[in-house]
Amino acid sequence: MDIQSAISKLNAYANMPTPMRLRDLIRQIRAARTAADERAVVQKECAYIRSLFREEDNTWRCRNVAKLLYIHMLGYQAHFGQLECLKLIASPRFTDKRIGYLGSMLLLDERQDVHLLITNSLKNDLNSQTQFVIGLALCALGVICSPEMSRDLAGEVEKLLKTSNAYVRKKAALCAFRIIKKVPELMEMFIPATRSLLSEKNHGVLITAVVLLTEMCEKSPDALHHFKKLVSNLVRILKNLIMAGYSPEHDVCGVSDPFLQVKILRLLRLLGKNDPDASETMNDILAQVATNTETSKNVGNAILYETVLSIMDIKSESGLRVLGVNILGRFLLNTDKNIRYVALNTLLCTVQADYNAVQRHRSTIVECLKDPDVSIRKRAMELCFALVNSNNIRSMTKELLMFLEKADPEFKSQCSSNLFISAEMYAPSKRWHIDTMIKVLTLAGNYVIDDVVGNLIQLISESSTLHTYTVQQLWKQLTGDLATKQPLVQVASWCIGEFGDLLNSVEGQDASPVNVTPDDIIDLFEKVTMNIHMTLTTKEYSTTALMKLTVRFPDTAPHVKRFLDIFGTNVNVELQQRAIEFSSLFRKYNHLRPSLLEHMPAMESKSSNNVAIQNGDITEEDLFSNAIKENKENQKNVEDSSVLLDLLSGSTNNTTFEPEISAPEVKLPSVNGPDLLDLLGGLDLEPQVQSSYSPSAPDILLERYVGSQQSAKGIPPITAFEKNGLKIIFEFDKSPDNPQMIIINLIATNYSLVPIHDFLFQAAVPKVFQLQLLPPSNNIIPANNMGYIQQTLKILNPSKSQLRMKLRISYVSNGNAVLEQVEVNNIPQAVYL
Repeated sequence: MDIQSAISKLNAYANMPTPMRLRDLIRQIRAARTAADERAVVQKECAYIRSLFREEDNTWRCRNVAKLLYIHMLGYQAHFGQLECLKLIASPRFTDKRIGYLGSMLLLDERQDVHLLITNSLKNDLNSQTQFVIGLALCALGVICSPEMSRDLAGEVEKLLKTSNAYVRKKAALCAFRIIKKVPELMEMFIPATRSLLSEKNHGVLITAVVLLTEMCEKSPDALHHFKKLVSNLVRILKNLIMAGYSPEHDVCGVSDPFLQVKILRLLRLLGKNDPDASETMNDILAQVATNTETSKNVGNAILYETVLSIMDIKSESGLRVLGVNILGRFLLNTDKNIRYVALNTLLCTVQADYNAVQRHRSTIVECLKDPDVSIRKRAMELCFALVNSNNIRSMTKELLMFLEKADPEFKSQCSSNLFISAEMYAPSKRWHIDTMIKVLTLAGNYVIDDVVGNLIQLISESSTLHTYTVQQLWKQLTGDLATKQPLVQVASWCIGEFGDLLNSVEGQDASPVNVTPDDIIDLFEKVTMNIHMTLTTKEYSTTALMKLTVRFPDTAPHVKRFLDIFGTNVNVELQQRAIEFSSLFRKYNHLRPSLLEHMPAMESKSSNNVAIQNGDITEEDLFSNAIKENKENQKNVEDSSVLLDLLSGSTNNTTFEPEISAPEVKLPSVNGPDLLDLLGGLDLEPQVQSSYSPSAPDILLERYVGSQQSAKGIPPITAFEKNGLKIIFEFDKSPDNPQMIIINLIATNYSLVPIHDFLFQAAVPKVFQLQLLPPSNNIIPANNMGYIQQTLKILNPSKSQLRMKLRISYVSNGNAVLEQVEVNNIPQAVYL
C-alpha cells in the first residue's frame, strides 16, 4: 500500500506543470504593451505562486520566491512571501539560503514582528562552518536588525571579528557598524576587537575597520579620546598607500585604493580636530597626499577634496592651509561642474579659517558668477560677498552689479540685500554708497526687500550735503515701467517729498539740475497713485510725497487737495484714512500744515559708523548702542505720529507737543507649549520681551570682530547658547547712569547652511532682578554667517546677587519649528562689581 501511494505521488508530480522560470516571467512582463497587460501577467503569476505556497510545495519554492522578489522590485505587493523566505533560510541548501536571505532583506524590516522569527536561524548560520553562509547571515543581520535582535546577536558578531578568516572579519565589521548605529551602548563590546583590525593586510578588512572606527568616534567622545592613540597607525597605513608601487588588485585610475584613502582621511579629520598633538602627527602625511595625488582623474580629486577638509578641520600649519585653499582654487578651473561646485561650497565654509588665502582666488571666483549652472552661480555669489572688504569694494561691487542685472529672479532679492550690507560696511564715500544703491534698486526692481528701502532712506537723510545730488539722480531714474521697480519709486517718493524743491537747484555737492516744473512732479506722483499695478505701500509713499510737495511748491496745494479728496472714498481703508487725514490739513488745520510737513531732521543710524569700525575709530559697543538708539528713535517717531493723529481728531491747542517717551511695556508672547513660568520651575519671574522692528544688520563680515573684543568695562563675553549652527553671544556693559543696571548685548549668528526664520528670544530671571528686553534688530538670520540679530537686555540688580537666567529660543529652520531651552549660570563675576 505504501509503495502504491508513493507511486501515485510520483505520478502526480510528473503530471504537475513546471512553474515558469524567472527569465520567462521577465520576458513576458517586458513584452506587455500597456500597464494593464503588465498587471494581468503579474496577477496571474502571483495567484499561481500563492497556490503553490498553500500546497507546501518545496520543489519550486526557491524559484517562486525569486520571481516574487522581481515582482516586488517592480512595485507590486509581495508580502505574502515573507514566511516562505524564512523556510528557505532554514533549508540546508546554500542556494535556498541565498534566495531566502535576499528575500528577507527586501521583504522584512524591524517594524514587522515576522522578522523576529529569523533570529534563531541567524544565530545558527553565524556559527556555521561555511564562510559564505556566515557572510549571508551577517549581511542580513546588518540590513534588518532591530535593537532587540542586535542585543541578542552582538556577541556572535564580536566573536567573528576575531576570526582568522579575512572574508568573515570584513562582513562582521560592517555588521558591527550597523549594530552600533541601532544600539550605541553596544559599542564597548566591539572596541577591543576593532583596534586589532588596523594591523590587517587585507584592504577589505582595513576599510571596514576604518568605517567602524569612524562611527564609534562620531557616537562617543570617550571612544574618540581612546582611539587618538591610533593616529600614528593610520598615518603609516596612508603613507604605505601613497608610496607603494603599482598594485593591480587595488589600482583605480593610477591611484592605489582611493576608497581606503578617503576613509582614512575622514577618520583623521575626526581624531585631529581640536587636538594639536594629533594634528602635528598628521601634518606631514596630509602635505604628501596633497602634493603627490594625481589630479587628472576624478579619483584623485576625491582624495584631494577629503584632504582639504581634513586640513581645514584640524589644527594644521598655516602653510598647509594655504596649500589646501590653493587646491580648491585649482578645482575652480576644472571643466567638471560638480568639482567647481564642491570647490565653491568648501571655500565658503573655510573662508573664515584663512580669509587672505581665499582672497587670492577672487578673480576665479568672480568668473564663476557667469557660469551657466545655477547652483554654481548661487555659491559663487555667496562667496563673493564673503570676500568683500574695504580694499576691493569698488571692483567687487561692479562685478556683482553686472551679475545682478542678468541674475535669475530667485537671486535678485538676496543679492540686492547683501549689496546694501556690503556697501554699508565698506563704502569709500557717501556719494558712492548712494549711487550704488540707486543702481541696485534700478536693476533688482521689485525683488528688493523692504529693509533695503528703509535703510537707504536713512542713509539719504543723514547725508545732508548730498540731498540735492540724490534727489536729482532719483528723478532721472523714474523712467520706463515704474510698476516693475517699486522699491525705487518708494525711495524716490520719500526723497522728492522731502527735497523736491532742490530738483532744479544748482547749489550743493555735484548738483545737476533736471529742469522740471512742479506740475510735472505732481503729475508723476498722481500717475503712480492711480496705477492699478502699484502696491498699497507704494501708493502710500506717493500720497505722502504729494502732501509734502504742497509745502515745497505752495502753488500746487489746490490741485493736490482735489486729487486727495478723490481717495477719501477709496475701497482701501488705509489709503482712504490717509487721504481724509491729509485733506483735513487743508481745511481746519491749514495753518499747521507748513510746520507739520517741514523737512524732517536727519535720521541717525549705525551705517555711518561701519567704516569707522573697520578703521578702529569706534568699538563694536558703539555700533550696538547706536542700534539701540535707532530703535528708540523709531519708537519716538511712532509716538510723534500718534500726536499728529490726536491733533487731527479735533484738538484745537496750537502749542508745541512734546510727548513724554517711556520704554514700552511688552507682554510675553504666547507660544505653543507650556507657559514660560511653568518652564522655570516656580521661580518668581518678570520677563518682558520683543518687538517686530527689523533694521538691517551686517553680514558674515561681523564674524571678523564679534567676540574678539571685550566690552568697554573689560568684561569678557560669553557664549550663552550654541547648537545646530545657531550661536548666541552675551556681551556685558554697565550703565553709566545706574551702577545697579547690567546691560547685555545679545548677538545671534547662524553658521548652518540654511537660514533661520521667526527667531524669538525669551528670557527670565529670579524675582530679585528686574528684566527688560529691548526690540530685536530682526527675526531672520541668514545662513553661512551672512548676517546676525542683535538685541539688548537691561537687568536691574539692586541686591548685587549672582545672576542666573533661563532662556527659551524658538525659530524655524528648513521648514521645521525648533524650540530650545537653556539655563545660563556662567555670567562673569565682574558683572556684579
